[in-house]
Amino acid sequence: MKRRSLLVAALAAPSIVPAVALGQGAWPNKTVKFICPFAPGGGTDTVSRLMCDQLSKILGQTFVVDNKGGAGGNIGTVELARAAPDGYTLGLISVASHTLNPMLYTRLPYNPDKDIVAISRVATLANLLGVTPSLPANNVAELIALCKKDPGKYSFASSGPGTSLHLSGELFKKMAGVDIIHVPYKGAGPVYSDLMAGIVNMMFANMPSMLPQVRSGKLKGLGVTSAQRSKAAPEIPAIAETVPGYVATSWYGIGAPAGTPEPILARLEAAIAEALKSPDIQKRWSSDLGLDLPPPGRAGFDQFLAEDRKLWEPAVRASGVKLD
Repeated sequence: MKRRSLLVAALAAPSIVPAVALGQGAWPNKTVKFICPFAPGGGTDTVSRLMCDQLSKILGQTFVVDNKGGAGGNIGTVELARAAPDGYTLGLISVASHTLNPMLYTRLPYNPDKDIVAISRVATLANLLGVTPSLPANNVAELIALCKKDPGKYSFASSGPGTSLHLSGELFKKMAGVDIIHVPYKGAGPVYSDLMAGIVNMMFANMPSMLPQVRSGKLKGLGVTSAQRSKAAPEIPAIAETVPGYVATSWYGIGAPAGTPEPILARLEAAIAEALKSPDIQKRWSSDLGLDLPPPGRAGFDQFLAEDRKLWEPAVRASGVKLD
């Protein structure tokens, strides 16, 4: 009788079951917005769209990329941090949102460790130094000599102040001893037409967006920012081969607003891991875009982030950049 009484009581009082638990089995049952905090056309946009395509196939709902560029990625990241934690707003997180901006901004409008759940990294990568075809330099040593000959004459573009692209250039200036002018844009995508036309002379860009331009002959690729050459483009030297000790690497991941229910996070974590195993992603990452595959999932992210902040601290310090 006791068991029967408990069962009757439970059936008579469904309100004791948390409302979020009742709906979790249905997630996702509508379109999911995926915020890319940079302009279309750059590496972050490419990775966002490829991952959303795979997640749409795996989870059976449309994932739509919403580009929210500006302020070094802060505008889109703030929107992600303040979104409803219901699984229907996700976003790209990166070295910008979680490593650099906390060191650069005196009044950061979000806390990356408290406001966003880092579900998984999806790629690690080097930046690639590309120069306009008309520039009379075919390797890093020639570029350094050219810049030293005419200090302040040459410029490098970036996707915005304080981004990994900007800081890669600032670290290069410091370590190579050259005077080149920083020209910030609102995202990496809009730079390319100006770079090809010679309006700006060079850019340290993420491999996914720069490598195709180099392979097509539209730009010259002089060096990668990793300690060793990239497996995707072993013919391009590491800048460190000319400037010893120069390293500036990046990463991309996927995050959700803090408070997103654990069953949704777990399902997303599993779906991301499945997406990264797909032959299409593995081919695009390694062969086409110059990306490496990190261990997926939430495990170990805090340790990775602590190490990444130590890696970038010298570049931030060398730049002298402080943003409001």
